[in-house]
Amino acid sequence: MDPLSTLWETFFDWDSMREALPEMLTVGLPNTLILAVSAALLGSVLGMALAVAGISRTRWLRWPARVYTDVFRGLPAAATILLIGVGLAPLGMQVWGPNPYPLGILALSLIAAAYIGEIFRSGIQSVEAAQLEGARALGFSWGEAMRLVIVPQGVRRVLPAWVNQLIALIKDSSLVYFLGLLASQRELFRIGQDYAANTGNQSALLLAGLCYLLLTVPLTHAVNAIDRRLRQGRAVTVDPDDDGGGLALAGATAPPQPRPTREDPR
Repeated sequence: MDPLSTLWETFFDWDSMREALPEMLTVGLPNTLILAVSAALLGSVLGMALAVAGISRTRWLRWPARVYTDVFRGLPAAATILLIGVGLAPLGMQVWGPNPYPLGILALSLIAAAYIGEIFRSGIQSVEAAQLEGARALGFSWGEAMRLVIVPQGVRRVLPAWVNQLIALIKDSSLVYFLGLLASQRELFRIGQDYAANTGNQSALLLAGLCYLLLTVPLTHAVNAIDRRLRQGRAVTVDPDDDGGGLALAGATAPPQPRPTREDPR
């Protein structure tokens, strides 16, 4: 057979795609989003704790955070999912029953926390030290200055990198199938794999890849838009009636003008 014909029949069988599409949209897509978004939220909380511990002056906080980051960034994602999902399976059976989702989300969260922690740490350390000193001079404690001044600015600066990590989690969620999923728990890749095994045609796997693209490509463009917006800052417009330099931020209100004072008759 012609190689191109074989390739077309193997990966572009529209009937196979049409058969798999409803289950991918109703079962696979929601499960993929549940795994990715849950892991991103939990990983962000753990990552922030790692970031704060990583910049701490206390060794017993800084060293464990560094060891954790090195270990979970160095291990393959599949190995971590198997270690958590299989190693903690007896405990999971007692707490959640036979549902592998909690352990899968936990494994993805631990992986994401190592990367997100480094993202947050770099963002926090990029904030000028003078901002912390100014906050302390105003009477803020170290914790209040970090929580109200430094951390919000650092997170804002690394928001595009955080969204990139969310994209990676969407793709890594396909590895949860190692833990064994029920028919109603399958994510996009597992559904495509099952249809490919049942029909002997790989078109369902290609359809699963297109679904991942449908999720990740808009996020990629959103990251680019956010990055441009953060780099450009707020637009500046000229206010001819403003006596304070003639410049005003778009959307901002002009500062109140001081009232004229009477001269002393004496």
